[in-house]
Amino acid sequence: MTGLIMLTGANFLLTLSATVLVVFFAPTAAGPGIPEIKAYLNGVDTPNMYGAPTLFVKIIGSIGAVSAGLDLGKEGPLVHIGACIASLLGQGGTEKHRVKWRWYRYMNNDRDLRDLITCGASSGVCAAFRAPVGGVLFALEEVATWWRSALLWRTFFSTAVVVVVLRAFTDYCSSGTCGIFANGGLIMFDVSNVTVHYHLADIISVSLIGLIGGVLGSLYNYVLHKVLRLYSLINEKGKLAKILLSLAVSVFTSVSLYSLPFLVSCTKCDPSLPNSGCSTTGRIGNFKRFNCPKGYYNDLASLLFSTNIDAVRNIFSTNTPGEFHPISLLIYFIHYSILGIFTFGIAVPSGLFLPIILIGSAYGRMVGIIMGSYSTIDHGLYAVLGAASLMAGSMRMTVSLCVIFLELTNNLLLLPITMLVLLIAKSVGDCFNPSIYEIILELKGLPFLDANPEPWMRNITVGELAEVKPPLVSLRGVEKVAHIVDVLKNTTHNGFPIIDDGAMIPTSQGTKARELHGLILRTHLVAALKKKWFLEQPRRTEEWEVREKFTWVELTERDLNFEQVAISKHEMEMYVDLHPFTNKTPYTVVEDMSVAKAMVLFRQVALRHMLIVPKYHGSGIYPITGILTRQDLRAHNIQNVFPHLARSKGREKQI
Repeated sequence: MTGLIMLTGANFLLTLSATVLVVFFAPTAAGPGIPEIKAYLNGVDTPNMYGAPTLFVKIIGSIGAVSAGLDLGKEGPLVHIGACIASLLGQGGTEKHRVKWRWYRYMNNDRDLRDLITCGASSGVCAAFRAPVGGVLFALEEVATWWRSALLWRTFFSTAVVVVVLRAFTDYCSSGTCGIFANGGLIMFDVSNVTVHYHLADIISVSLIGLIGGVLGSLYNYVLHKVLRLYSLINEKGKLAKILLSLAVSVFTSVSLYSLPFLVSCTKCDPSLPNSGCSTTGRIGNFKRFNCPKGYYNDLASLLFSTNIDAVRNIFSTNTPGEFHPISLLIYFIHYSILGIFTFGIAVPSGLFLPIILIGSAYGRMVGIIMGSYSTIDHGLYAVLGAASLMAGSMRMTVSLCVIFLELTNNLLLLPITMLVLLIAKSVGDCFNPSIYEIILELKGLPFLDANPEPWMRNITVGELAEVKPPLVSLRGVEKVAHIVDVLKNTTHNGFPIIDDGAMIPTSQGTKARELHGLILRTHLVAALKKKWFLEQPRRTEEWEVREKFTWVELTERDLNFEQVAISKHEMEMYVDLHPFTNKTPYTVVEDMSVAKAMVLFRQVALRHMLIVPKYHGSGIYPITGILTRQDLRAHNIQNVFPHLARSKGREKQI
C-alpha cells in the first residue's frame, strides 16, 4: 500500500502541474499539435499556436506528463516544439520582444513562414526518432500541403543540423558526465544483431499482421473519436472540469500500473545472462523483480515500470523467445489500448506515436509466439512489424513510416516486409474511416481542404453556392470613410470586391457599366484608416501620392487591429481612394464552373478568396456574383446547405 500511495501521489502531482500550465497559461499546448500544424500549412490560421507561452508550456508540460507515467509520448509535442522555435526565429521573437533587424522584414510573409514551420516540424520528428530522412519524408507526406524543390533541401539541412547536435551531445555524455542520460545513441531500437530470414510461407503471417494492424488501427480511430467527443463536452464545463478529468485519468493509470503485475506469475532469470541476478528494483535494468523472490523477475512489471522507450526496447528484443509470456503481452496490449484511448484528449501535451508503437509491438510479438516454429522470423522482428502496422492503420502513413522504422531499428533487411505490412495496413484502414489526424481536424473544426474533391461536387456549380450565401458586401473605388468603418465593424470578412460605377466599355461608344476593379484585403483598409489616407472630395489619386504616404513594409503587416484606430466625426464624412490598395487581378471563376474544379484550383494555388463572375456581362448585370472562401468549399458545409447531395452520396455507396 505504501508503494501504491507513493506512486499514485507522485504521478498525481506531476499530472496536476502539467494540466495547470496548459489550462491557465497556454490551452493550445494540449495534445500533439500536429493536426494544427497540418491545418496551418494548408492555409488555416491557428492563433496562439506558435508563441513563446505555448513553447514554454509544451516543453515543461511534456516533461510532467511523460514523467507521470501517462500513456502518451513526447514525439508529437517535439514536432510542435520544433514548429514553435522555427516560427519565433522567423519573426525575430515574440510580439512584445522582437528583434528589429532590417533583414527580418524580408521573411515577414506567409510563404517563408510556412517553410520555416515545415522545417521545424521535420526537425522535431528527427529529434524524436533520430531519423533525419524520416523527418523530411514526414513533412512531405503528412504535414505539408504545398511542396517544392527548395523546401526539400531546406528541411534536409534542418534535420542534418539536428543530427549533428544530437551526436555532439551523445559524445559529450559518453564519458559519464550526464548520468543515466548517457544511455542510448542515434539508433533507438537496434535490432541489427539478428539476421532476417524469411520464406514464402512467412509472407502469410506478415500479411496477417498488416491486416490486423489495419483493422485495429481503424477501430482505435473510431473509439478515440467517440472518446474525444465526450471529452469535448466535459471540457466545455470549464477549467476545473479539465483539471479533474486529467487527474482522474492519472489516478486510474497509476492504480492499474501497480495492480496488474500481481496477475502474472514470476519468471526464473536466465542463468546464461552476464548478470546472474537479472531482476532489479531500481530505475534502470530490463527486468523488474517487483513481488518476485530473488533470482526471478515479473515480466509484466518489467514492461509497465520501465520508461516507454525501455519498454519498446524490451518488446523489440531479439533472440529472447521466452522472455515475455503470452498472457503478460495480452494484458499489456489490452491495458495500453484502454489507457491510450482515454489518455489522449486530456489537457496535457501528448503524442500518439509511442502509445501506438507499444500497442502494436505487443500484438506483433504475440503473433510471433503463436506462429512458433512455423515461422523463421524472430519474435522481436514481429514486434517491429506489429508496431509499424498499427501506426499505418491509424495514421495512414507509408513512405515516411517505413524510413523512420528503418532508421529506428538499423536493419535494412526488414525493408521488403515492412513495406508490405504498411501497404496492407493502410489499405485496410482506408476502407473504414479517415486517419486519426483527419478525425482530430474535424473535431477541432479546422477547415482543412483535402487534395481530392468529393465525386458529387461535380454536380453543383459555384453559382449555386453563391446563391445560398449571405448578401455580398462590396465597396466602391472611392468610398466614404463612414461606410468603410461600418463595414469593418459589422462584418468579419477579410476581403471585399471593389466596384467602379460608370466605367466606360471599350467596345461600345458612350456605354457605361459597373466594373469589377479588384479585391481589397481587410488589413489594407485598416492601414488606410490608420494612416488617415482621407480626401475632402471624392477623386482618384496619383501613384506618387500613395508612395509618399505608404511603404511596402507597412502594407505587409498582418497584425493591424481596427479597434485601435480613432476616427473623428469630421473624418467620417471624408473619402478614401481604394484603387491603389486593390489587387486588380484576383482569381476569378465563371458561375457555371463545378465546385470540384473550383476546389482543386483553390487548394493548388493556395487561395484565400475566389471571386465568382457572371457568365454574361452587360450594362444591367452586376459584375460579380459572389466570393468563395475555404469554408464554402468544405464538403460538410456544402452538404448542410444541399441535403440532397448527401442522400445521393448514400445511394452511390449502396449501388
